[in-house]
Amino acid sequence: MDKNTITGFLLIALVLIGFSWWSRPSEAQLAEIARQDSIARVEQAKMQAELDKKKIENERARIEAVDSSSAFFAARQGKAETIVLQNKHLAVGISTQGGVVESATLKGYKNQQDQNVVLLSKEDSRFFYALAGKSENLLSDEIYFRPTEQTDSTLALTTPLGSGSLRLKYRLQPDSYMLDFVIESEGIANLFAPSMNSIDLSWSNRAQQQEKGGSFENRYAALTYKIKDKGTDKLSEMKEVTKDIEKTLDWIDFKDQFFSCIIIAHQDFKNASLTSKPLEKNSGYIKQYDAKMQTLFDPTGKQPTEMQFYLGPNDFHVLKATNALSLSDKDPELQKLVYFGWPIVKWINRFFILYLFDWLTGFGLNMGIVLLLLTLIVKALVYPATKKSYLASARMKVLKPEMDKLNAKYPKQEDAMKKQQEMMQLYSQYGVSPMGGCLPMLIQMPIWIALLNFIPNAIELRGQSFLWASDLSAYDDVIRWNKDLWLIGDHISIFCLLFSLTNIVNTWMSMRQQQANAMMSSEQQQQMKMMQWMMIIMPVAFFFMFNDYSSGLSYYYFLSGLTTILIMWALRRFTDEKKLRQQLEDYKVRHANDPKKMGGLAARLEAMQKLAEEQKKMRK
Repeated sequence: MDKNTITGFLLIALVLIGFSWWSRPSEAQLAEIARQDSIARVEQAKMQAELDKKKIENERARIEAVDSSSAFFAARQGKAETIVLQNKHLAVGISTQGGVVESATLKGYKNQQDQNVVLLSKEDSRFFYALAGKSENLLSDEIYFRPTEQTDSTLALTTPLGSGSLRLKYRLQPDSYMLDFVIESEGIANLFAPSMNSIDLSWSNRAQQQEKGGSFENRYAALTYKIKDKGTDKLSEMKEVTKDIEKTLDWIDFKDQFFSCIIIAHQDFKNASLTSKPLEKNSGYIKQYDAKMQTLFDPTGKQPTEMQFYLGPNDFHVLKATNALSLSDKDPELQKLVYFGWPIVKWINRFFILYLFDWLTGFGLNMGIVLLLLTLIVKALVYPATKKSYLASARMKVLKPEMDKLNAKYPKQEDAMKKQQEMMQLYSQYGVSPMGGCLPMLIQMPIWIALLNFIPNAIELRGQSFLWASDLSAYDDVIRWNKDLWLIGDHISIFCLLFSLTNIVNTWMSMRQQQANAMMSSEQQQQMKMMQWMMIIMPVAFFFMFNDYSSGLSYYYFLSGLTTILIMWALRRFTDEKKLRQQLEDYKVRHANDPKKMGGLAARLEAMQKLAEEQKKMRK
């Protein structure tokens, strides 16, 4: 390609670019184009809505024309209305189309917009049932009911089917969150096959976000179910999952962090298929729940289908009291819905922490003070173990000069076994246990884990303010901004920051104690430095992990860490190391003629040393 050709291509390109720039529309023209596009989209949406409306009307006309001789024809005539049942706790909307629950609102709890908590809404939830007939299926959304009996808290609905009828009964039990639901039939057995004995149910709900942020709430919102004669299980909280349940179920719960929508079958649920799907953050919703299942239906009318809805808070005491409202002899054991942790941890929460928490809240104190007192009581109970752990470390510290001598005596790596063995003999002479500082800490661990499970599930903290935190069940966000930042989000939780700082101080104190007691080679010292860096990094990582967590939980951890610092400072301040050293020397003198027999780790090390020496001799 010669110079003239290249020049020509460049000129053509410049002309095209210049023409495109000169002919581009102005800002006003662009705005007009956008306006016209918007108008076109609106018109298109209107046309589509009209088409959908005509399609529905045509489909309904077709059904009426085709099914005029159907046994279900009369049931398909009517209009949808909503009838509200209510007591002092709950308002439930029931539609005459299908006779199903379409809404549920709690009266005593507020959401973040300071409005009553909505558990079910007409826009986000759907309850559907189907009966398989001989010639056609009866679908709940195609039939209409007429109210025959109605009070503020009870409702009876009836629809004709052939020469008989289908009747639904609702009763909102007084001073409770329990709604009874009974299906009865009369004179319709001829419409169904003799072997037909079940009703297909489908229930779905797009669970609304009730708590601040939603992230922490999402971790505790899960589709939960109870297996008959056994405990509860749940689908994953963090990913979309569908699970077919082969076992028989007592109930299915669309669970939020603090509230539940439970459907209970007194004739059991079978062939259940359950789906849970987390929804996008800031969408106003946390989960999409779907459940399909079957329960008993008797077309002869001899046995009614009995179900109940629990639409209320995840309060352990309320759930346990609600068990007595069961329509049958079956105990639904709804209190198992409140998760207290794995067996040992669960027992601590169930039979100690719960009663202690209830006792403290019974004084009418602010929940921040309750958590403070709870922390102090727990710390007082584990103080003997904490003191024992510290004294074990202190004894190791005063023996460090002897340990340093052993380190100098056996500088080589191949003598590590001998050094370890003599060190164990040294511990035995002075009555010191190297595990003395670990075992008491292990005893405290279940209590720490128990409170980690208890506090996020304590509905008593919901909406309770303390200091700068407006809600102890959600994060405190005095420091916030309008844009999500990587790892940290759109706020800084001050209680979480305090918890992390106390954790760093505790870690630093622990490392100093380890350094004072350590008898290590240069290589081990390098490894210890790496471990120390990791121990420092962990509290920093906790800040990013817990920034979205409950401020009540971070507050408890802060108090726990702060009291630990104060206790360790006091123990260090009032422990006389010279006196402690003298006690060890006295022990050594007293037991000089009856040395303590080595056991456990020391005995194993001695055996390993002897084996290593024998193998070395054999190799030579």
